[in-house]
Amino acid sequence: MSIPERAAVFVLAQNRLLREALAHILDKKSDLTVVGASALSPLSLEQIMEASPDVLVIDHFTVAEANREFVHEAQRCVPELKLVMIGMDSDEQTFMYLVREGALGYVLKDASAIEVVNTVRSVASGEAVCPPQLNKALFRYVARQLNQIPSFGVKASLGLTNREQQLVELIGRGLTNKEIASRLNLADQTVRNHVHRMLRKVGATDRLAVVEICRIEGLPV
Repeated sequence: MSIPERAAVFVLAQNRLLREALAHILDKKSDLTVVGASALSPLSLEQIMEASPDVLVIDHFTVAEANREFVHEAQRCVPELKLVMIGMDSDEQTFMYLVREGALGYVLKDASAIEVVNTVRSVASGEAVCPPQLNKALFRYVARQLNQIPSFGVKASLGLTNREQQLVELIGRGLTNKEIASRLNLADQTVRNHVHRMLRKVGATDRLAVVEICRIEGLPV
């Protein structure tokens, strides 16, 4: 397995003892170097950008505190950033949610220090790692996706334009109409008009229902 020389790691953990222990364990390895360690704060994104790590290690308390936009923004600012979630539950729903959010490493709360190190190493080298007991969830998800790959028929049945499908994805990320307008360089009223048409086309009562209907239909959200 090809491991980058001294892969840079940033540890984002709410508990100071855990954060310092992880940083110490990882930094002792000859192929890893810790370039930053902190609790989640308004400065976290700036710290991650400045450190420009290969791998971001996040503990389960921080996962609960951080919103989707924070993770997406970190990945946007550091395009090659790889995510490792540690101290997690074996809950399939949580696992699959974090996989969709970009996690490549998933370590359970009863994992050993060696398992954490090996996961960080594997993810740094471009591999994905998950606990054996959650492998079935991945297989089921892939099988379900293959049966739900959006066909022209599905898109046609919903009747959404490419722009409207783009809006669905942004709404799914939690962005407001104003934030979407700013990101796409559109007028607020234009976005509101798009959303109104989407509600009518898919038979939804609100913008979040549009996202859920599209997800059920197999469109990427």
